[in-house]
Amino acid sequence: MLVPAPASPPTLVKDAMSTVVLTIGPAHTLRQAAALMSARRVGAAVVLDPDAGGIGILTERDILNSVGLGQDPDAESAQAHTTTSVVFAAPAWTLHEAASAMTHGGFRHLVVLDRGEPAGIVSVRDIIRCWAPARAPEPAL
Repeated sequence: MLVPAPASPPTLVKDAMSTVVLTIGPAHTLRQAAALMSARRVGAAVVLDPDAGGIGILTERDILNSVGLGQDPDAESAQAHTTTSVVFAAPAWTLHEAASAMTHGGFRHLVVLDRGEPAGIVSVRDIIRCWAPARAPEPAL
């Protein structure tokens, strides 16, 4: 009997990224952004600001830092806490390139652009899932 070879783990960003991209506007409050991020179970939102002509990112850490400073999440806008100097990944990047960019920049998410449009987000967690061996199920007693 032939046994198929195990699939090799993904090595490219396009294979590991989440294609669930939450996009919000700059006028969303931090509470609104947090509620949307929680509902979608994502750690970052892409902030599209047509007036500023750019793409930014708002992460759970940005919201946490604001709340930690005592700022009102109902009064603070996403725009005020968005990172606009975003490092973008390409779908064809290797996971090593993505991990290196994250390590060098000190962040945990990369917006993946395909033809200038957000196509996904790759996170440290996505990369770890690809690199770490799958955990074997516990034997039944």
